[in-house]
Amino acid sequence: MKFKNKMFLFIAVASLNSGFIHAQKQKDRVKEMMENLSKEELIKHLSIIAGDEMEGRKTGEAGQKMAANYLRNVYKNLGIAALPGTDDYYQPVPSEAMKRMFSPKLNDSENVVAYIKGSEKPDEYLVISAHYDHVGIANGEIYNGADDNGTGTTALLEMARMLKIAEKNGNGPKRSIIFLHCTGEEYGLHGSRFFVNSKIIPLENIVANLNVDMIGRRDFTYEKSKKEYIYLVGSDKLSTELHDISEAMNKKYTKLVLDYTYNNDKHPEMIYYRSDHYNFAKYNIPVIFYYSGEHTDYHKPTDTVDKINFDDMLKRTQLIFVTAWEIANRAERIKLK
Repeated sequence: MKFKNKMFLFIAVASLNSGFIHAQKQKDRVKEMMENLSKEELIKHLSIIAGDEMEGRKTGEAGQKMAANYLRNVYKNLGIAALPGTDDYYQPVPSEAMKRMFSPKLNDSENVVAYIKGSEKPDEYLVISAHYDHVGIANGEIYNGADDNGTGTTALLEMARMLKIAEKNGNGPKRSIIFLHCTGEEYGLHGSRFFVNSKIIPLENIVANLNVDMIGRRDFTYEKSKKEYIYLVGSDKLSTELHDISEAMNKKYTKLVLDYTYNNDKHPEMIYYRSDHYNFAKYNIPVIFYYSGEHTDYHKPTDTVDKINFDDMLKRTQLIFVTAWEIANRAERIKLK
């Protein structure tokens, strides 16, 4: 009887240890991926995307199309597929779909859309988005848009690289992840609106949208602070579960100051309505918008790569990555409030 009790205790402890070791390995794998996100890759891509040769990436103009081609080639080189239903990664957005009162007429443009197919739930999608357009050239000066939104564009490329490595190692995301590079954001959120309205995938199959727009600088509030921070908008508006996941991932991995100043419905900047996530939120798709705030070079030709704080940008990209990983791999999809 005593022998049996001891054996039972040994098996129970061994089982608990095994579970703990397995959980530890899972935790370490996510941390390892996060830590292998590369600042050098961010610098490399942003230096090209926000370089003078891209001519400020104005919607429908030659520079924007050069940027689109660059994004497509990066995904091809990474071995990441185009989203089915696109034309070799391009989702054409016609001029007629981008009409807006008091806005200039825009030429035909294109979203760039890549994806990694989920290993267990391929028909459920997490969309990670960033607009890659900017405002072009004015008075002979190039508006490079390094922060706005070369940083979000570049962060998507680096997260995609790491997720593809995970897939190659047999540890890919369980849900499909879409990398959506939107055009026409600066002139009315046109690309993201076209994407959701096209229903290239069923909207009810999109579990969440993480939208990244300007994550490379320090704003007026934090410019003299040493705090590592990011503004989050929308995380609790449609799903408290998404908000809790975001908080938990930050507490576990990145420990940034999560500032919800712009999440206040009464904030005069009304940021919730001003970037591509809003076109998902309108369809009751939970969203988080990642933003580091406005600075003196916002929408000026001085928004250049040399002003980017790549250490801050990397840390913010890490938070988005671990949050995306949790959303894509958890057993149940995120619930609405």
